[in-house]
Amino acid sequence: MAHKKGSGSTKNGRDSRSQRLGIKKYGGESISIGNIIVRQRGSRFKPGPNVKIAKDYTLFAIANGTVIFKKSKKNHTTISIVTNDKNL
Repeated sequence: MAHKKGSGSTKNGRDSRSQRLGIKKYGGESISIGNIIVRQRGSRFKPGPNVKIAKDYTLFAIANGTVIFKKSKKNHTTISIVTNDKNL
């Protein structure tokens, strides 16, 4: 019997957790305050009206409404929320 592990087996057996990045709410979906819209690394998507950006570049809603994705100049995608203010 070997008293030491083989050189290949000691380097295996580790894996990191995935980061669960990506779009969480798509265009046209209804959203409430505090819901996460996009988790991202870097500011690939820019915040529009009623959307804030967190320190890790996560975009989240600050108003109830519907999510809108819009392409702007220089090929940036802006995410905004259109509120349903008919109840006021």
